[in-house]
Amino acid sequence: MIPGTFVQAAMRGIRGKCPRCGEGSLFRKWLKPREHCPVCTLDLMPQRADDFPAYIAILVTGHLMAPLIIMLSLDFEMGPLAMVSILVPLALVMMLGMLQPAKGAVIAAQWWFGLHGFVKERLPDDNASGPA
Repeated sequence: MIPGTFVQAAMRGIRGKCPRCGEGSLFRKWLKPREHCPVCTLDLMPQRADDFPAYIAILVTGHLMAPLIIMLSLDFEMGPLAMVSILVPLALVMMLGMLQPAKGAVIAAQWWFGLHGFVKERLPDDNASGPA
């Protein structure tokens, strides 16, 4: 079923599901999208996520890590080696964990707005027919 709002489509993409039907899987491998949705046959070939999901993951990771870095350096007086041994693995896990959901959201946004060859699909608007 076609989602009614952009947020619904984006949430489907974040969960790795088809943005149109919400049932078929969006990815055939970790970051490789399928060519077609196995349930509703949506053509996913027009997607062009490129590097944008990585930028999103870096931006979010940086904004979440900055307060932690400040807290560790001021409140716990940790040495550089201790901080690096905590922060680098945490940042890597956060960034790698965000890549697929970010890519799914980008693909869902492209589908929702009809970008890069996707067909812009919407549910019929009940109010569009006007008063009877």
